[in-house]
Amino acid sequence: MAFIKKKERSKERFSLLLLDLEEYYFEQHTAYQLNSNNAAQKRKNRGSLKICSKSIIFEPEQIAEPILKIPLRDCKKIEGVEENDRNPFNEGRPVEIFIECQQVYLIKESNVVGPYKIERGDSSFFFQLEVSRKTEDVVQTLLQLHRASCLDKLGDQTAMIAANLQSRLARTSFDKNSFQSVSEKPHMECEAEMVTPLVTNPGHVCITDQNLYFQPLNGYPEQVVQIMLHSVRRIYKRRHGLRPLGLEVFCTENDLCSDIYLKFYNTKDRDELYYYIATFLENHMVEHTAESYMLQWQRGHISNYQYLLHLNNLADRSCNDLSQYPVFPWVIADYTSPELDFLNPSSFRDLGKPVGALNKERLERLLARYRDMPDPKFMYGSHYSSPGYVLFYLVRVAPECMLCLQNGRYDHADRMFNSIGETWKNCLEGATDFKELIPEFYGNDPSFLENSLGLNLGKRQGGKMVGDVVLPPWASDAGEFLQKSQQALESQYVSEHLHEWIDLIFGFRQRGSEAVAAHNVFHPLTYEGGIDCDSIEDPDQKIAMLTQILEFGQTPKQLFSTPHPQRITPKFQSMSRTPSQNASLGELSPVSPSEDSSFEDLTEESKKLSWSNMSKLKLVSSHKIHKEAITGIAVTRGGSSVFTTSQDSTLKMFSKESSTLQRSMSFSNMALSSCLMLPEDATVVCSSWDNNVYFYSIAYGRRQDTIMGHDDAISKMCWRDNQLYTASWDSTVKVWRCVSTDVSSNKRSQFELLAEFEHDAGVNTISLNPAGTLLASGSKEGTVSIWDTTNFVLLHQVQCHSGTIHDMAFSPDSRHVLSAGEDLSLRVVDVQTGMLISTVTTDEQQRCFCWDGNTVLSGGQSGDLLVWDMMAAKVTDRIPGHSGAVTAMWMNEQCSSVITGGEDKQIIFWKPHY
Repeated sequence: MAFIKKKERSKERFSLLLLDLEEYYFEQHTAYQLNSNNAAQKRKNRGSLKICSKSIIFEPEQIAEPILKIPLRDCKKIEGVEENDRNPFNEGRPVEIFIECQQVYLIKESNVVGPYKIERGDSSFFFQLEVSRKTEDVVQTLLQLHRASCLDKLGDQTAMIAANLQSRLARTSFDKNSFQSVSEKPHMECEAEMVTPLVTNPGHVCITDQNLYFQPLNGYPEQVVQIMLHSVRRIYKRRHGLRPLGLEVFCTENDLCSDIYLKFYNTKDRDELYYYIATFLENHMVEHTAESYMLQWQRGHISNYQYLLHLNNLADRSCNDLSQYPVFPWVIADYTSPELDFLNPSSFRDLGKPVGALNKERLERLLARYRDMPDPKFMYGSHYSSPGYVLFYLVRVAPECMLCLQNGRYDHADRMFNSIGETWKNCLEGATDFKELIPEFYGNDPSFLENSLGLNLGKRQGGKMVGDVVLPPWASDAGEFLQKSQQALESQYVSEHLHEWIDLIFGFRQRGSEAVAAHNVFHPLTYEGGIDCDSIEDPDQKIAMLTQILEFGQTPKQLFSTPHPQRITPKFQSMSRTPSQNASLGELSPVSPSEDSSFEDLTEESKKLSWSNMSKLKLVSSHKIHKEAITGIAVTRGGSSVFTTSQDSTLKMFSKESSTLQRSMSFSNMALSSCLMLPEDATVVCSSWDNNVYFYSIAYGRRQDTIMGHDDAISKMCWRDNQLYTASWDSTVKVWRCVSTDVSSNKRSQFELLAEFEHDAGVNTISLNPAGTLLASGSKEGTVSIWDTTNFVLLHQVQCHSGTIHDMAFSPDSRHVLSAGEDLSLRVVDVQTGMLISTVTTDEQQRCFCWDGNTVLSGGQSGDLLVWDMMAAKVTDRIPGHSGAVTAMWMNEQCSSVITGGEDKQIIFWKPHY
């Protein structure tokens, strides 16, 4: 799930979720729990003693032993115990900590996540710190925190703990030894808290000219969190706890998962940091507006799913803040039929009404109560999004969050998320249930629907244990449920009506008379600006009010004050088609097919004409769309949309007709090395230096599959007849079977490894012959290998170059292979004999090329395009192009259009002029 960290700490059982809500973890000490009062028989249980603002937590090293959580408010006595000896040098210092309490929580016994066990009654505990000189300080800290926890008024407790926290922060500062480089120049330092679901962790923020750092006061979960400024993609100011104190930073194009969420103690610090980071982002303030996203969505450039994520982000919704978690609509209304009919409007929920107004009888009862209610009136006593509702859906993957929210207990088994159909029915009929969905219902990870952790979630009436979520009859498994939910969200019906739901949640029907008319009125405290917490003088009342609002749920920030336009759906029909009816991107976009489509029937003579005029190539337009060198170019069949990869780790979608950047996606923080378009123009495949291959759905606007295929960077890919060939610096080329129709239809794809070609050095490039029966590979040591792809055997291996091979390609008749190397040469190998038959020396490295068997169009290190006559072994023309090396080249099938990419971060469109 979005906020669940994939990289779990291997053996650590402690988590900040073991603390109470609004509790801080201050410090930890290696300690021993002493299990007997008899000094001669004391058994030491080694572990970590954690001092928190409202509790003492002891985490034993022995995994079979439970974690002890002792609430400070339940402690009857805390004192230091002096060693009972006559050593004159002891000076009467305490060496043990004695705690007497009325109840203790036992958590994660044998490391099993489950409801906390509570032992009530007087208990005594002795702890001995490994560094005994710290004992007296720890005892004094515990006594101070104990006094705070025993204060009658909650406001006084909070103030005393806050004073303790601020004192600790004031006594410490950011450790500049944590800088990644000694040359870094600090810009500002301040105190802040890192926000994760249900948890805030205080510490120090420092930003330099290169990095943003956060150093937790307690050193947990790591000593320092580092964000490289050049990797930042987007930043958002956030409203946290109803105050403008939050800042969220994203280093990928993934709108669900940010890299850090910080809550500052004053708005000035937040804003200064925001504007400093914003200087590193190109057009940051212009690109990310509701209106710009609305236009992209309206014209079909981004999917419904993407658009909703963007709106949630702009409306202060974050996966790190469960009180403002992204909200998505119920769109399917049929959870009983054996088949789901996307052509039947009754299969869908009425998106023009809030959940509370979908059932006419229930609405009439609610309206009768509303009319009799004194001001301020509201129709619904609960919200459509709250922390409880989010964890209701996610309890199977985030059980510790649920236990934290509910004081160590799960909800009653019959109130759990047991069935999708039952949940929908209750949202239609329940007196207080008006909840919407979360993004996970339209994602690719079905784990939140499966009890794969084997959690004991209780027993329902009738004796059945709570297990996996019961799915509708039309879904055979959780994966199919998500797939059909995605199809429903992108369907024609939803695309035509989604603007109505946006009006309710983010738009002009969110509040005021339009909200009343739409039966969309919630408690006034849930709206932005509904209450000014800073104006409440009574601290107890202020804390109670804030807690109520955070737990009850919050309405998103209003983004639109006028009716939201409808989507232009005729150009968007393929979004709602079945997988067997995939369409090209040309049908998704409002732009008309390019002039290239009229050349689909060019004869071989026409191609020869294009090549004979290659020296008359003219620059049509150039566009700087990346932040680092271009590494790959893929184009839709009609030529209307161009996809490019770059060392800046992004995949970009560029409209040739409108000359605008339409999409930007990032799958990791490492460079993308190449890209290709699958048949039907529905999916772009990207290879990465992070060893993975990513499949990006153009229709759904998101990553839909990943192959974790190699042990080092993937350098190049080829595709033919449902087989993907991947070359890697790990010295292998792998052949995968993956059915393109399955991939493009957003099915859960099965990638079968068919073969693995071993090399003596890293493979830098590969190429298939036109028939797909031969594969040529070029290594970092200059070796050309030719493989038979029908039976996966090596035919020839030729040492052609004295260094890395940059690019290679078969001639159209498959008789020859041309390779370009860093040793300043172009070399031709005869495929039948494996002999090196031609060598042409170059003045500069040629990084990429296209050829017709004799004439070569190559991109040089200088940025120029060169036209070569291989028979004459010379350059016939030099065409000025990029200001840095040409790193990628694409030519259409008719040889009538060329696109190049370079180290100057530009793509250039070329046309031969006859």
